[in-house]
Amino acid sequence: MALSDLNGIDVFVATVQAGNFSQAAETRQVTRSAVAKSIARLEARLGTPLFQRTTRSQRLTEAGAIYFEHCLRAMEEIRSGEAALEGGRTQVAGLLRVSMPVLFGHLCVTPILVELVRQHASLSLDLQFSDRPVDLREENVDLAIRVGTLPDSRDLIARPLGEHRMALCASPAYLARQRLPESLEALMALDAVAYSRHGKAMEWRLVVDGQEHLLKPRARVLLDDMQGVLVAAAAGMGVAWLPYWLVRDVLMEGRLQEVFPAASGPVYPIHAVWPKMPHMPLKTRVAVDALLQELPGRLQEVEGRRT
Repeated sequence: MALSDLNGIDVFVATVQAGNFSQAAETRQVTRSAVAKSIARLEARLGTPLFQRTTRSQRLTEAGAIYFEHCLRAMEEIRSGEAALEGGRTQVAGLLRVSMPVLFGHLCVTPILVELVRQHASLSLDLQFSDRPVDLREENVDLAIRVGTLPDSRDLIARPLGEHRMALCASPAYLARQRLPESLEALMALDAVAYSRHGKAMEWRLVVDGQEHLLKPRARVLLDDMQGVLVAAAAGMGVAWLPYWLVRDVLMEGRLQEVFPAASGPVYPIHAVWPKMPHMPLKTRVAVDALLQELPGRLQEVEGRRT
């Protein structure tokens, strides 16, 4: 087989993983026609159809499914070879793709990684902000920052970076019109500014006297953006449950104040996650090392400023 015969395999794998030609084209930032032509050339070379095509979908043929499994293993070997070569380098170089939650990434992670690029002239960054957990292999991501409990995965390696807590808070103007809550019942009777997903308010996890409670806030305002929740709470629209790293400065300035301090929140772990491979790429290693060195101290400083 000539090296040119490998052309199109990556498109084929991307199409199978995406589910259809259109999604594969969007992922690879090419036209649907380009994907279809690449698959057609591959099928012509192999002498067999790889997909059963209808007007609405494409499904793998039996031959396509067998070929896909072999292609996956071949691509894994190629990635391992690249990682092995990169593992022997002494200069940090290449493009590092990092996925992270939107606000936490902007406020806490980006400054660390930007400084890392400043120190290494041959290193470049592609920072991707999303609150959904991305598939690192499918979306070609080198490193992800995850907040919360991690699901079990044999394909990923995780390293703890720190932890954070949540704060119940409201504006002084709103609290001046209300009686400060001294029980969960009184707390839940207050208006809430709630973070939402898919149009539903996220529940609050509170710990009182060592017992955890999962509560649905009485949401007067729903927002699917944490920064928006902060703004609405500071404007006097009700009580909000927010990460302390997000509200610390607003609390220090007095635009918000903590509510019902008897109710603490659970601790949420923060991890760096990357694909499992025989040799960790140098660019990923130095990024994880920088986060390990800088992020825990920043989070501890935030918690230390709680009053």
